[in-house]
Amino acid sequence: MQASTDLGKLVLRVVLGVLILFHGVSKLIHGPGYVIGVVAGAGLPSFVAYGAYVGEVVAPLLLLVGYWTRAGALIIVVNMLFAIGLVHMGQLATLADTGGWTLELQGMFLGTALAIMLLGAGRYSLGGNHGRWN
Repeated sequence: MQASTDLGKLVLRVVLGVLILFHGVSKLIHGPGYVIGVVAGAGLPSFVAYGAYVGEVVAPLLLLVGYWTRAGALIIVVNMLFAIGLVHMGQLATLADTGGWTLELQGMFLGTALAIMLLGAGRYSLGGNHGRWN
């Protein structure tokens, strides 16, 4: 039973890590201009935009290797709250043409990161299941 639980944790970590990392790689390729504009438009200092790199590059890498997993998941939670708050607030109570919630992807990213934060990395990780942040 424990092996399947650890395998489930690995699947959650890898899927979320890879999917969020795609967003981070896109930002690395195209630069921070769009995010800086959104952050500045909200009245926040522009350096806050660089948190997207932490949330979409560093944190997913932590999840993928299973090191400081809970901290990485927490960073993704904060990143998703910023993304929803700064970019998607107008869609919060809307449905897509297909009938699903418009923010179902963002909601799934947020919920999965919360689950990983609570569950930890599991056995199949660089950090093992021993540390507080794994």
